Amino acid sequence: MTALAIREKLYDFIRVADDKKVKAIYMMLEDNIVEELEWWNDIQFTQDLDKRYEDWKTGKDKGYSLEEVNISIDLLMKKRASK
Repeated sequence: MTALAIREKLYDFIRVADDKKVKAIYMMLEDNIVEELEWWNDIQFTQDLDKRYEDWKTGKDKGYSLEEVNISIDLLMKKRASK
């Protein structure tokens, strides 16, 4: 069974499950859910963000403005639409 099929089955189950079952599932997964939501506690991730910021700040990485990104997206969408 694919991960997508499993997600759909879980979603359907949770959507109609009684409160007791929903709370039990949450209790089993609570630690994983909290860890994934608290990205600021992920040392490796925050170090990577800090490095990327320093690279941008010092000019090592040019970075892109929002306007440049939007123009690039528009060009890609037009190219894809013309195929």
